[in-house]
Amino acid sequence: MVGTLEESAFKITSHVVIDKYEGDLTQEQIDSGEFTPYESVEIEGNLGMYGGASCLLQCLIGNGTGTAAQTLTYFNNGNAYVGVGDSSTAAAATQTDLQAATNKLRKGQEATYPQHSDGTTSGAATITYKSVFGSSDANFAWNEWGIFNGSSGGRMLNRKVASLGTKSAGTTWNFTVTVTLA
Repeated sequence: MVGTLEESAFKITSHVVIDKYEGDLTQEQIDSGEFTPYESVEIEGNLGMYGGASCLLQCLIGNGTGTAAQTLTYFNNGNAYVGVGDSSTAAAATQTDLQAATNKLRKGQEATYPQHSDGTTSGAATITYKSVFGSSDANFAWNEWGIFNGSSGGRMLNRKVASLGTKSAGTTWNFTVTVTLA
């Protein structure tokens, strides 16, 4: 029996929290607790990409890292990026990038991210990514997001289409996404 795209797409879930701050703040300033977000947005769900699933499976059998196009590179601190864009084109598991024509940006991970706790409990099936978009970063409507293993090209692990607001200069948005294998 042939499955539909919905039935055959790589299954991961995500929980996103975007804390929005006035000013151009660093992660250290945000972590200090001295600043309060003017808004927090939480959103659930995403669609796993076939290219991201293939990359994870290649890494499982020892074929990860090393290609010039970063297609089989790990989704670790040195290579992982959260990308945002202004396209509202529906997500499809075959996509390889955000669908925005020009208004899109990928930001690298904060110093201690991604975070994963090894173990044999349900918590061991999660990984958390965090990127900070400063005052001059991604000042446009955020309608899509994804996780990548390269600053350009590479593989897209997942993608979600959702209206997250319009970021403007003079604001810092702290994007945290927890991905769970389902």
